[in-house]
Amino acid sequence: MNTSHPALAAGRVAVITGAANGIGLAAAKRFASMGMKIVMADLASEALQLAAHEVAAVQPNGQAEVLVVATDVSDLGQVQALADAAYSRFGEVAVLMNNAGIGNGGGPWEHIDRWRKVLEVNLWGVINGVQTFAPRMLAQKTAGAIINTGSKQGITCPPGNTAYNVSKAGVKVMTEALAHSLRNEAGAHISAHLLIPGSTFTEMTRAGLTGKESTAWTADQVIDMLVTEMAAGTFYILCPDNEVTRDVDNRRILWAAQDVIKGRPALSRWHADYKDEFQRFLNADK
Repeated sequence: MNTSHPALAAGRVAVITGAANGIGLAAAKRFASMGMKIVMADLASEALQLAAHEVAAVQPNGQAEVLVVATDVSDLGQVQALADAAYSRFGEVAVLMNNAGIGNGGGPWEHIDRWRKVLEVNLWGVINGVQTFAPRMLAQKTAGAIINTGSKQGITCPPGNTAYNVSKAGVKVMTEALAHSLRNEAGAHISAHLLIPGSTFTEMTRAGLTGKESTAWTADQVIDMLVTEMAAGTFYILCPDNEVTRDVDNRRILWAAQDVIKGRPALSRWHADYKDEFQRFLNADK
């Protein structure tokens, strides 16, 4: 097995959205430490500038190889400007990581304003990134990778933040179609990857917590797995955490899919009539 994905190489360029903190910042620092040139995109803020200093500190050539571009990914024009800035400064893009995301959506008939914002950032941000960068990356005829950050909530769709679930389900579908199209594109050397974090301690998930919960992974652990699984050619990079194992994730995902096959009520995992049956399914053969 290759020790690293061919796009993750010194001298190549990575564009990362949502790079001011959390998983995006962890990715920027990891890729920079590998000698990659980094383009960091996020909303304009002091946090973004401070993050850029952290990234420059681990990049062998320092600040000269780190570019900061204030970007609202929900705005196609700003994403196009991000691409122009990346290509103008560095001449190519090897890795696009569509990672920017927000929470705080709403249920099926709540908070229509929040729904629009969540979909515009989480889903349209990914669409804008792929539509803008993929053609230019394909034209390079070089090894590349497009990483989209999804969520387990886009697969099992737990009740609660429906807007967020819908946005991440859309990211899953978009990324699957991207992978199919890339592998059928003549001369393409670009892989697609769906990063599916487990419980991860980030600015978005901390929600007033004073410290990291023991059950959560760090963003660095997520990026460790991302780099390893990219090298292995994995598409669905499904991360566990300190509480939920891969086996539990597998069973939850399978149960959700079988709601359709078995004709159970929607989201039966959270239906009182199926509580015991789900627990038996979860614990079978353990």
